[in-house]
Amino acid sequence: MMKLLLSVFIAAVVLTGTANAQHANIGIKGGLNVTNIHNSNGVEYDNLVGFNVGLLAHIHFNKQFALQPELVYSTAGASNKNGPFETKYNMGYINVPVLFQYMFDNGFRLQAGPQVGFLVSAKSKTGDFKEDFKEDLNKVDFSLAAGMSYLVPKTGFGFDARYNLGLSDINKEGNVKSTNRGFQVGVFYLFDKQ
Repeated sequence: MMKLLLSVFIAAVVLTGTANAQHANIGIKGGLNVTNIHNSNGVEYDNLVGFNVGLLAHIHFNKQFALQPELVYSTAGASNKNGPFETKYNMGYINVPVLFQYMFDNGFRLQAGPQVGFLVSAKSKTGDFKEDFKEDLNKVDFSLAAGMSYLVPKTGFGFDARYNLGLSDINKEGNVKSTNRGFQVGVFYLFDKQ
């Protein structure tokens, strides 16, 4: 737990320090997640709906290119039906994506970059039965994020959509490789947008 807190603190310091060092804006964001777990053995799960909320920094290199590091709490997981029973696997991560953006003059932006996630919680629920399975999972999750956003001209308000493709196995042990995947849609607001 101490390593997790230290990692989150370091990410927050880097985020704030980078924003102060260049022409940048700090912002807040939040939205909806639709996630799933991909399994190497072909077992398919149903999507799970969740949320994300956090901070971002938008750092301009020039008129077209920018860097957007974020510090976001985000849910992940999936659901699985077995006869009349449905099991929901709910996980929570502190995610730190670092997105490279190409900005068009009309407010649209294309974005892609790596993301590292730090596992905070992992609980399953089948009917009234609940179980904590955090100890069965790896504490760090690596993924790639890609998508687009739109900043309403002359405001700090915008919309964001992206897909996260998990690269690392979330299982600590076993022969089945499982990776997180999911779509995110949401809104953001940049303070003191110039």
